[in-house]
Amino acid sequence: MVVRYHTLVYDSSRWEGFRFRPDDVVISTPPKCGTTWMQMLCALLLFDSTTFDRPLARISPWLDMLTRPLGDVVADLEAQRHRRFIKTHTPFDGLPHDERVTYLCVGRDPRDVALSWSHHWDNIDKDQLMAQRAAAVGLDDLVELGPPLPPAPEDPVERFWAWMDGDLSASSLARTLHHLETFWDRRTDANVALFHYGDLSSDLCGQLRRLAGVLGIDVADGRLEELAAAATFGSMKERAVDLAPNADQGWWRSTDDFFHRGATGAWRDLVDGPGVARYQARVTELVEPDLAAWVHHGWLGPPPLEGGAPGGTGTRPSSS
Repeated sequence: MVVRYHTLVYDSSRWEGFRFRPDDVVISTPPKCGTTWMQMLCALLLFDSTTFDRPLARISPWLDMLTRPLGDVVADLEAQRHRRFIKTHTPFDGLPHDERVTYLCVGRDPRDVALSWSHHWDNIDKDQLMAQRAAAVGLDDLVELGPPLPPAPEDPVERFWAWMDGDLSASSLARTLHHLETFWDRRTDANVALFHYGDLSSDLCGQLRRLAGVLGIDVADGRLEELAAAATFGSMKERAVDLAPNADQGWWRSTDDFFHRGATGAWRDLVDGPGVARYQARVTELVEPDLAAWVHHGWLGPPPLEGGAPGGTGTRPSSS
């Protein structure tokens, strides 16, 4: 049974009846885990070019987002003659499954996700977002979602813990780990591949080479280095107007600031020793140790020596 994920911003039921092509790619990540980065890496490999003729969000649209009519998004995808790669924040159990399609997921240390999400939410022009949603699909379905969420706390520490203690109804630790778990449980499937933000940060060229293998694309080492250079944080920030999601819809307060920092470990400024223990206990409540280990240090990194997270080996499966 396919699970429906319905939020203020997206509705996974928009996938119903979507006609896949045999070589389609679905990029499904929790918010703020490297979605745009993975879209960029796919574009670089599939086009073998560092420049594109349209904004990245139109080349790789978010099918289930509610700020454009579904018919318009599907029409754009039907018109594409290149290999399609489609964005979503829907977990694997909410997506249609097709053995001909490649499913990519990206994980990230949730403590960094919490900080990135906080900045992301503050950078959105909520009035513009709601106006576009109303024009695209209306607002009648908001009744199904229950009362609006309370405003995020102003204090950054309180905001951090509100995200950590939140439930599955919005971006939170629980929602992020649930999404990753739906892919982790299918990680040995031939058409499923998990990547990690930390691995991309520490070995971008190597991870681009791995992605090329997943997609069945042959690229010379020298060319890989050229393509990877276009996907560094600095390079992408310089091209924010073309690469930031939904930049053409005008609902970022600052398009450039969508690429805010891209850093890891900034959460340490907010979390003390007791906070680390509290966080570890929360993670232990939500997921099993091997998944927790991978979520926090990826395939390549060793377990953190301090301020770490519960977990096992995080050993990379050979099929990935």
